[in-house]
Order: sequence, then structure tokens, then C-alpha cells
Amino acid sequence: MAREADRAARLLREHIAHSPVVDLRRIRRTQSRRRTQPVASVASPHTSRSPVSAATAADSARMSFDRHQVLDVDPGSRCNERMENEDHGRTSAVRVSKLGYVEFETPNVDRMVDYYTNVLDFSLVERTTRGAFITTGFDHHCVVLTEGKANARTTVGYEIWEELGDAKRRLGNAGYEIERRTDIAPGTPDVLVMSEPGTDTQLHLMTSQESSGVEGYTPLRPTKLGHVAAYTPKLAPMQSFYQDLLGFKWSDTVGDFFVFLRCNTDHHAANFMASTKHAGMHHIAYEMRDANHLISMLDHLAKNGYRLHWGPGRHGPGHNLFTYHRDPDGNTIELFTQIDVIHDEAKGYWEPRPWHEDSPMYPKTWEVDIATANHWGPMDPSALDH
Repeated sequence: MAREADRAARLLREHIAHSPVVDLRRIRRTQSRRRTQPVASVASPHTSRSPVSAATAADSARMSFDRHQVLDVDPGSRCNERMENEDHGRTSAVRVSKLGYVEFETPNVDRMVDYYTNVLDFSLVERTTRGAFITTGFDHHCVVLTEGKANARTTVGYEIWEELGDAKRRLGNAGYEIERRTDIAPGTPDVLVMSEPGTDTQLHLMTSQESSGVEGYTPLRPTKLGHVAAYTPKLAPMQSFYQDLLGFKWSDTVGDFFVFLRCNTDHHAANFMASTKHAGMHHIAYEMRDANHLISMLDHLAKNGYRLHWGPGRHGPGHNLFTYHRDPDGNTIELFTQIDVIHDEAKGYWEPRPWHEDSPMYPKTWEVDIATANHWGPMDPSALDH
């Protein structure tokens, strides 16, 4: 344990030595300003700014992405201009309301189905030539397993508020190629398909899924798919894409390389880590009801031969209780509970919790240290390796 702590501390010192210093005075000033400003990136009914058309906003989002592609040549560069959730009179092209599903390619679909159904207690809804469709609840699926070389996060599905025809027009006006399809998969009969900039991931946008037919919850099954984290070669353009085009809001950032974005009351549904070393998925996370539910699942994991490689602990950003283990393909799986929520965007701070560092707790830039990664102490150095 001592050697692990020393290694973690050394990794963090090396990162800090090569990173810009976090200006805590700037953070405090930013937090002070947020107390008098709406946090939402979409136009607030409490502001008097003039509305701008969605097409203009989408063009702005596209220009923002292109600008970062030109200027963000340093992998360690800051993305401060996208740190604050100020609406600037703009609305996003579409507004994501929910993380729907994530697709995995796997060399052994049967083995992964067994893991999800017998170890994590998900429900297998449908098995077709397209793959296996698995869920935690009433949505048709939140995990898709297809045959192929092990590759996580090949597709991410999001639900949006807008009607698909209008959404397709807005996204097209922003300069993105959008395809509307009715043959994607069972449970999702009408989907917009687009590419995520800078990665090989496809994005699916839909208004909703068909029902899974699954009723209620078993004692062990997670309550939902919570979030998915991924590496990106450049953080600023990815953050701009998700905020300016898809309507996500900024929640927190660690240093200058790890951002947390939300699409509803949960602290984050998408996180991105800037990396020139890694690509693909960082981890996927499933929510448990409470600490007792999480403990029961951990006992079940141990009984089936799955050991944690990090946790239990409590993160700084999001403040969720966390545990991490690996699935049969080696993908990192987080099981968590007690994540921060924001119920009132006009106030712009998290619902109070006794373990919060600030009162009230606003979105902020966190220092790069062990306490940020885990308030309780032990650190997994690979979690921040980028």
C-alpha cells in the first residue's frame, strides 16, 4: 500500500510539474460571479439577452470546434474559455436529455452476456444477428454487445428533447453529416447517426426507446447506466462540441485535462480526458441505489471471482462513492452511488451534502492531487495516466 501511495504521489508531482498552475483566486472569482448568473448554457428565461436562432448557434458551435482544431496544438493547453456555463445568448443545436446506451465489440459475446446477466444481474432483452441487447430497467437496452475485436464505446446513444426532423436540420446547418435511419437496432426504430469528432465513435440520437418489458428491479441489479468516460486527443474542441452542439453543461474539471459534463440533474453523463497516450473508453459506470446496495453487489462480484482494482473511495468531482473492476474483456467498470445532483440550474450549485468542501458547492477546476481523485486516500495511478 505504501509503495502504491508513493507511486501515485510521484505521478501527480510529475503532472503538476508539467502543467499550468491552477489559479485558486480565479476559481473563487468565477464562483462568485456564478452566484449572480444562470449556469445553464442554453438561454435562461431569467435573462434579458436577445434570442439567437438555433441555426446561428449551431454555426457558432461548428466554428468553435474548427477554431480549437487550429489553435489547440498543445495537448496540455487550457480550455478555460469553455469552463464557464454562460449562455452568451446562444442555444445549442439539440439538447441531450439522457445517456441511453453504449455499444461494445467483443470477441466472445456469450462470455460478456454471462457477465452482464449473471454477475451484474442485467436483463437480456433480445439476441439477434446484430448482437445482444441488455438493460437495467424499462428502456429496451443500455448495453449492446456485438461480435468483433475487443473495442469499448464504439457507439453511444443519447436521448434528445427535439423532434428528429428538426434536430437533423439544426445539426446539418451546423455543418455535420447526419443520417436518419430506421434499421439501427431493435428498440430504437428512428435514430439520427453522426460521428463524434476526433474519435471513431458513432453517436446515435433519438427521442426515446421502446420498452424492454422488464418490470421492477432485482436485489442486485444496478438502477441505470450512469456515465461513460473516454479519452480524446484534444479536450477543448470535444468540450465545445458537447456543450455548444449537444447542449451539455460543464460540471467540473481536474487540472487542465479531465472534464465532467452533464445533460440532466446528475453531475456527469460524459467525461473526457485529454490524452496523447490512450484512445477509446476510459471507463463506464453503473449506478447503485445506495451504499448497502453497492456492498451487496461487491460481495456478489467477489463470489464470482471479480476483484476491485480501485476503491471503495469517494471522488472529489461528483463526490460519488466509487469502485472499479474489470469485465472479461478488460474494460474498466465503475459501480457508484451518491453522485452530486443539481436540481435548480438558476442557482447553479449542487444539492448540499455533508462531505462537500464548499458551501454551496459550485462547478470548479480541481487541483491535481490524490484527494481530488479519492478523498479517502488510496490512489490508482492509471486512473489519471494520460
